[in-house]
Amino acid sequence: MLFDFLLKKVRPDLTQHFLVLDQIPIRLIRHPRARRYVLRLQPDGQARVTIPRGGSLAEARRFAEQNKSWLTEQLQKRAAQPAHPQAWLPGTEILFRGELTALKINENSLIQFGSETLKAIDPTADLRPAIEKYLRKLAAKELPPRTFELAAQHQLTIRRVTIRSQKSRWGSCSRSGTISLNWKLIQMPPFVRDYILLHELMHLREMNHSARFWREVASVCPDFKTAKFWLRQHSAQLK
Repeated sequence: MLFDFLLKKVRPDLTQHFLVLDQIPIRLIRHPRARRYVLRLQPDGQARVTIPRGGSLAEARRFAEQNKSWLTEQLQKRAAQPAHPQAWLPGTEILFRGELTALKINENSLIQFGSETLKAIDPTADLRPAIEKYLRKLAAKELPPRTFELAAQHQLTIRRVTIRSQKSRWGSCSRSGTISLNWKLIQMPPFVRDYILLHELMHLREMNHSARFWREVASVCPDFKTAKFWLRQHSAQLK
């Protein structure tokens, strides 16, 4: 089928409808003040169709289908963009919690990105070492508690969670119950981060990537395909 649907209740008066069009995840969102249908490509690799007041889901789907070629072209342009320079300087955009965030130096020579602030040893030098060190510490603070929380929700027992800097893996799970995670998960949207955590936790049930394993993943993370799509679109920026 052309469309796969997943409904998620956001609040009593608003429902988000998700569809996948030629492997492109698209979110359909009603907006009471919108005057027309609008299609946008989001920083996380998802597309969003805004439905105006009085609009219909059927018309939103047709609108997405009619603009499929434009969306594909935008994705191709994004994929063809040159990689970010190795040095991180003021104005460089990095991914943080799934959002592209510009690095800034304030009047006190402090590095700012998103809601985070840290001291810059030399504001004129490459900011990358200091920021990556900070992000590793943030990952070590946030990722283990979240992993234990998800394990408890699904009646799984883990021994410990370690934070590493793997070059080619986002995480791993040992038979003894140790979960190893890449610190760069802190740069991903929460739903992608949680997919990776759940992926590794499901290896405690199936230590392989068989069809049975993926059924386990789907049972705890129904939108895992959207998370995998995001990873495909942004892995170059993270690595």
